[in-house]
Amino acid sequence: MKSKSKILLSWSSGKDCAWALHQLRQQANVEVVGLLTTINQQNQQVGMHGVPADLVHLQAKSIGLPLWLVPLPWPCSNADYEARLQDCWEQAIQSGISGIAFGDLFLEEIRDYREKQLAGTGLTPLFPIWQEHRETAHLAKEIIAAGFRSRITCVDSRQLNPDFVGRDFDDDLLIQLPDSVDQCGENGEFHTFCYAGPIFSETISVRNGERLSRDGFQYVELLPSVHSHR
Repeated sequence: MKSKSKILLSWSSGKDCAWALHQLRQQANVEVVGLLTTINQQNQQVGMHGVPADLVHLQAKSIGLPLWLVPLPWPCSNADYEARLQDCWEQAIQSGISGIAFGDLFLEEIRDYREKQLAGTGLTPLFPIWQEHRETAHLAKEIIAAGFRSRITCVDSRQLNPDFVGRDFDDDLLIQLPDSVDQCGENGEFHTFCYAGPIFSETISVRNGERLSRDGFQYVELLPSVHSHR
């Protein structure tokens, strides 16, 4: 019997990487053995998503996979970024991992960059939810119908009304998104935090904290809710 290929999943904390994990777990020939997340060392948050590292740890615990945290300096040059990830690639190879999966949907330049990053490392880039025809409207509905629940944590105010930040990614929101905005936010219009769905053993209770503007983006501070059974 052929053994499964061990892979890491690039984990931003949002709905797309959550959906990617859901899809990968239905493939018989691969096994996701860890979640790879880059964290801003200064504010202990996930990049553009603005999600606190503590919440990402809760996700990993509920999913049942180890978190591979890659701390990044701030500001972070591209050279620094690539050097930190190169260390991670080497560690992955030593751990018997053969590929890195990404939740990218259709941006060719991003996919090309990932492939160039991994060229010659011995790791294969995987794109399990790639949309050849950019059919993200159908994908967005499919993610919601499957039971995934996500919160919008960041909005690019130049592409979308900042009032959308802090809202749940649901059918009502999809109806209200302007035609100019990709239904999955693939052009960077918005970013999410996934807190429930079939990949989780339990829902991660979160509440909205303060809103803040930074460099043309609107963020909401996500905070863990106090569980009623405590």
